[in-house]
Amino acid sequence: MVEFIAEVSSNHNNDLNRCFDFIETAAKIGCSGVKFQLFKIDELFAKEALECFEELRNRKKWELNEKYIPEIAKCCADNNIKFICTPFYLDAVDILGPYVNAFKIASYEILWQDLLSKCAKTKKPMIISTGMATLDEVKFAVETVFDNQCTDLTVLHCTSNYPTLPQDCNLSAIQTMRESLPKNIKFGWSDHSVNFGVIHRAIHKYDVSMVEFHMDLDGKGKEYQMGHCYLPNQVESLIKSVKDAFLADGDGKKEPQDSEFKERLWRADPIDGLRPLRGIRDSLCKRQ
Repeated sequence: MVEFIAEVSSNHNNDLNRCFDFIETAAKIGCSGVKFQLFKIDELFAKEALECFEELRNRKKWELNEKYIPEIAKCCADNNIKFICTPFYLDAVDILGPYVNAFKIASYEILWQDLLSKCAKTKKPMIISTGMATLDEVKFAVETVFDNQCTDLTVLHCTSNYPTLPQDCNLSAIQTMRESLPKNIKFGWSDHSVNFGVIHRAIHKYDVSMVEFHMDLDGKGKEYQMGHCYLPNQVESLIKSVKDAFLADGDGKKEPQDSEFKERLWRADPIDGLRPLRGIRDSLCKRQ
């Protein structure tokens, strides 16, 4: 079955209780994991960039307090949901290591060899997003983590645009990567489209095993207005629709379903072409 990963991103508003609400909600609506980000803007952006752009400096409010990590991990364990986190500075790997079920590498950090290597050496499962990347760049990241003892890797196709139009999703690149990368890699889709059709296509055409998506609780998160976040009721409907789609496959035998048997009686008789079958017409009338 597909794993659904709820990306909290900066919608936690640096509120621990809100983090707990995200975790409990994600578990309740059927997600397999919940993902946070651990960054400090001073170690995320160059000094020159921070001096030039106020909007980057304002992201200070988006930081997650490092002290929350143990409690977030406990809440995830209590709710039987995986705790996944993206480290954006090297020391974050050490902070997260004792607590996370998996490390996630963001698209923007896919070329940072030191970060890739440090996460891989923990021997924790890894997830790598590939937005903006060329195939050669993806190969570099994969080789780096495999060379550093990673044995459980999921590569997520992604388009780094918020939100992403369906025509920019380029889902067929999933198959390109599958044919070009080692066979022991799992593949997924990191969604910014907020489009059920796109996600169904990724799952049912390209056989992804993981779907990551941004979620907000109530439309009050710091990223919600950007237009790439789902609300919980949407996620719940999405997960149900995916499960229903798999149920619809059936067993492949071309035989009447149990629910069809009463209708079989009303098929046209092969002799006179009238409904229902002649053999049951009298008995049907007696039932009235």
